[in-house]
Amino acid sequence: MFSKSRSVLVQAGGIAVILVAALVSPANAGASLRQAAPQTAPTLKQQLGSIKTINGNTITLTTDAGTDVTVNVRDNAKVVRVEPGQTNLAYAAPIQLTDLQIGDRILVRGLPSDDGKTFTAVRVVAMKRADVDAKHKEQSDDWQKRGIGGLVHGVDAASNVVTISVAAPGGGKTITVHTTKDTILRRYAPDSVKFDDAKNSTLAAIQPGDQLRALGNRSADGMEFTAEEIVTGAFRNIAGTINSVDADGNTLNVLDLITKKSVVVRITANTKLVKLSVQMAQGIAFRLKGQAGGTEGASGTNSGAATPMGGRQGGTGRRGAQTDFQQVVNRLPAAKLADLQKGDAVMIVSTQSANAGEVTAIELVGGVEPILAAPNGGQMMTLSPWNLSGGAEGDIQN
Repeated sequence: MFSKSRSVLVQAGGIAVILVAALVSPANAGASLRQAAPQTAPTLKQQLGSIKTINGNTITLTTDAGTDVTVNVRDNAKVVRVEPGQTNLAYAAPIQLTDLQIGDRILVRGLPSDDGKTFTAVRVVAMKRADVDAKHKEQSDDWQKRGIGGLVHGVDAASNVVTISVAAPGGGKTITVHTTKDTILRRYAPDSVKFDDAKNSTLAAIQPGDQLRALGNRSADGMEFTAEEIVTGAFRNIAGTINSVDADGNTLNVLDLITKKSVVVRITANTKLVKLSVQMAQGIAFRLKGQAGGTEGASGTNSGAATPMGGRQGGTGRRGAQTDFQQVVNRLPAAKLADLQKGDAVMIVSTQSANAGEVTAIELVGGVEPILAAPNGGQMMTLSPWNLSGGAEGDIQN
């Protein structure tokens, strides 16, 4: 999820930066550790992740790289708790090892074994899962109230503004987004589906056609927006049919119906994979046919529906149907790669890879045959990339 500022970022990448910086800072590092370690002593290392199991002084830590490490906490290890957004260990509160629970985020500092499978910790810095959940909800509510999103129309670096096209009832409108020296700018990394991998960026890196989300304040007339934070990315929407499924390699070969070229689609642990039921797909297709004929269809408008990343979105025209579609997708249970077969129709939002023939799926929806068969179905229905870290679980496990 997006944060208000650099210091409030609670995703794994953020806590890594915050806590690592704090631990290696001379002002905050434990003086006893520095004095006790001679010049020839092994260098202390760090591991960051979530607690998978805990038994006495032994913790199974699932690292952010996805591997499990056995952490043996020394009896004299210092264990402290930090609040989300806290940047100085001077304000960390001492706790007992018994206060830790499964799911808590921890940064351990100590000595790894030669094979890297075990770790002897002399310090544990913890962020409680409940605290992360509460912070995420606070941030999510803020983005819903003060967030905006759309496609980049133009960038004027000299004036520090970005213009974006935003869908609205009755048609789109252009909004001018103003940045200041304090505006946080980040951009999704190529071939990554994790918001934690978003890098610090510049206004010059933003290109027309990019998708943009911003947090800040609107002007009274709603046509100007002053941004506190901006996140951008170049994403690709694909609608097509499956040529083949490689379960062992976690990839699909998909024929893109627009370009008429085959694309290798990588599926990762972070990919949201769902499948529509026949009834759902037919209902969406029926509505699309109604819109193609100039009507809203049986279900009417979706005025005031919440967009996937918050805010309110009118329901007329293309964007109303798109918002409805994304809401349906967001509510579906996860599917498996085994649920997809050769010949199935799929819709995908992916990273924009340097290799046009290979992408990493952010979100993949199967069972969309009736939608693609509807008039302009593949063009009217697109998926949002902005729900990658949408949930406290994402804050904890990424």
